[in-house]
This record gives sequence, structure tokens and C-alpha cells, in this order.
Amino acid sequence: MKRVTGIGGIFFKCNNVEQTKSWYKDHLGIEADRFGGCFQWRSKEGDKGHTAWSPFVRDTSYFQPSNQDFMVNYRVDDLEALLMDLASKGVLPVGEMVVQECGKFAWILDPDGQKIELWQPPSNFEDYCGVIQDSE
Repeated sequence: MKRVTGIGGIFFKCNNVEQTKSWYKDHLGIEADRFGGCFQWRSKEGDKGHTAWSPFVRDTSYFQPSNQDFMVNYRVDDLEALLMDLASKGVLPVGEMVVQECGKFAWILDPDGQKIELWQPPSNFEDYCGVIQDSE
């Protein structure tokens, strides 16, 4: 099915990644590894998943071509079908789709030029709790 199934992650720029992760841990209890934090969940149908929370360095290029400070990662059922549907409506990807061990990724821009990450996790990915982050 070619649709969004939930939020896979929230990524944001900050001035000091380690200080930010420490502040969130000390004040809000968000534990983080080198990639960030992770909120595990289970749907009412019993499906398991997670939502990643990840601070990025202020000068990251990962959000480009957008200048925004935040990027939302949406989980999708069938990324390739969704990309074909979006293309038929004039919404073209930013760059090429990427296939990694942790799933398929693609990026688009919304009408305001904000970059959106689309992610199709692999079928055996229910317990993974990490995200891909550049190290700039």
C-alpha cells in the first residue's frame, strides 16, 4: 500500500549535539546513543515499531536543499509505489532512493520547500532502534 503509516523520526539541528542530548536526558529522561533517542511503540493491531529522535549538528547538509532546522521522517508501506504516485502528481524526489540494511529511503519537498524523508523499513526490522545520521 502506498501511504504513510506513521512518524519514523524527528530530526533537528542544534549547536552542540552532545550538550543537547545531555540536556534532554537530564531534564526529560530521553536516553540517547550516538544517533539519538528512540521511542518504541506497539499499534492496536499488535505491530511493533519505533520513532527516532535525533539531533544533528547545526551545519549538517542532510536537510538540504531546505534551510529548515527540522525534518520529519515518515514511515511508509511501499516506497517505490508511493514515489511513482507522487511523480504522477508532479512531486519529484530530491536525489535517488537509497536502499540500506535498515530500509529504503527517499526525500521530497513539500509546497513550502521543506525536505521530508520517506522510509520503508524492511519487513524484519521491528526491533531496530537507530537512525542514519551524517557525522559532519
